[in-house]
Amino acid sequence: MTATPDQRRARMTALCGGLILLLALGALLLPEVAASSGALVVGELLLIAGLLELIAATGRRAARLPSTLAGLVTMAAGAMFLAREETRFLPNITVITFWLLLRVCLLVAATVQAHGSQVRRWTGIAAATDLALGAILILGLPLASIIVALFGTTSDLVASFSWILALSFLATGTMLLQIAICEREGAA
Repeated sequence: MTATPDQRRARMTALCGGLILLLALGALLLPEVAASSGALVVGELLLIAGLLELIAATGRRAARLPSTLAGLVTMAAGAMFLAREETRFLPNITVITFWLLLRVCLLVAATVQAHGSQVRRWTGIAAATDLALGAILILGLPLASIIVALFGTTSDLVASFSWILALSFLATGTMLLQIAICEREGAA
């Protein structure tokens, strides 16, 4: 029995979503990575997540452009981490904050474009998650600056950073799994 285009799109989207969920688990291991290679690991996680999101976006019927751009923004953030090899904590928080806020704009655009679709709710949830995470980083940045100035980068700060990354990946992976269900049902 041959798969319909909706079923093939659903499988590809589900695979990408599942792999991004695995990257979320990998992000939680970030505190175990040596500080000197932490930025490289974050860059690789972002690059892979962006590529997977980009692949999933190519099969979307609703909101393909903003979804594609969200994947490209994630890849660009990963490339920045890899190219700069910045190991200091605060500049990396700034990159992640801008990445999250750019994703919010693109996911809101995708939510608006997906009107009348079940995909709209899950894209909106992913946008709200990234907005909340970006706000947490913005509000916590002054405190993080003081802590880093007084004590250097602490393991608690790195752990918090890894949770931010993991939660964003969790929201994206879950969104893609829900989109896959909608695609399979032909409701996207």
